[in-house]
Amino acid sequence: MTPKESISASIVVKNELSKVVLMPGDPLRAKALADRYLTDVVCFNDTRNMLGFTGTYKGKRISTMGHGMGIPSIGIYTHELFTQFGVECVIRIGSAGGLDMDVDPMDVVIAEAASSNSNYGNAYGVPGQLAACADYDMLETAVEAAKKNGVKYKVGKVYSSDFFYYPQPGLNEKLRDYGHLCVEMETAGLYWEAAVNHKKALSILSISDHLFKPEALTAEQRQNGFTDMMEIALETAWKFAE
Repeated sequence: MTPKESISASIVVKNELSKVVLMPGDPLRAKALADRYLTDVVCFNDTRNMLGFTGTYKGKRISTMGHGMGIPSIGIYTHELFTQFGVECVIRIGSAGGLDMDVDPMDVVIAEAASSNSNYGNAYGVPGQLAACADYDMLETAVEAAKKNGVKYKVGKVYSSDFFYYPQPGLNEKLRDYGHLCVEMETAGLYWEAAVNHKKALSILSISDHLFKPEALTAEQRQNGFTDMMEIALETAWKFAE
């Protein structure tokens, strides 16, 4: 994708997107969410197979679209959604590796903030590093949805890494010691993009494996599971949708 290309080369009219977009990393998970939970679904994007759909959930229009892997990828897609297509809120729904000993596979983590080893945040010109934090109203709504649904959840900070396979030992132990609940690859980028564009963002994660416990989900469970995360995200999106 060149800088002048749009994610929406296949979009005919901008109002095919809702004000709120749920974004998993995997575009097939976006399709699975649309198939399972939305009605009157239209596909608004298939460029590079980064599938995007808009449909109706409890009478309100909600969109879902993949964001790919890593901060640069989610940064491209969310920047264009925020700046070119009138999107006001993005909710990341994705998997993460557990760090905290009180989280287990299939648990939900609602990210209030994200540390990161990425240089992405340095580009905004703030001395030090721009804090990457969730929108509180969205976070509070997600917590209430989790309580209502009886879901095991934790709220706290996560770690967004540019490395899936980090080459130096000892990092995970240090992250756990500093209070991070899990590690993933995109939340900080989403929160930075939302902050600088004066938008709302939240990351809701399902634990797929644990870095200190011999527990992990299968590929099929990752693809077809995570319904608790999706339903919390949908209820949160509904409050901010039109």
